[in-house]
Amino acid sequence: MDKEQMELVVFEIVNSAGMAKGLAYEALSEAEKGNFEKAENLLKEADEALLSAHNVQTEIIQAEVNGKGITPSVLFVHSQDHLMTAIEAKTLIEGMIKMYKRIDNLEK
Repeated sequence: MDKEQMELVVFEIVNSAGMAKGLAYEALSEAEKGNFEKAENLLKEADEALLSAHNVQTEIIQAEVNGKGITPSVLFVHSQDHLMTAIEAKTLIEGMIKMYKRIDNLEK
């Protein structure tokens, strides 16, 4: 994989992870307002974005297994950081949304 291809891969991972993280925070905002159905739909969109980033990551891993590995760059490591923080944020936000639902049910 040449430098230009690597930059495209990095951009794709960062873009998808950033989209997922943004959608997860938007879902949290909707849950705070009691819009739980919209929050769930936003989390599904976040899952799709994370899957896209994960698929790119899997391609890189498969290439390495097949002897066509890449030389990791700071940008590549940065993209992995974005992906992992997006996954962690989404997981935490899912728990927070469950709490909002529980509070909403208790208040009713």
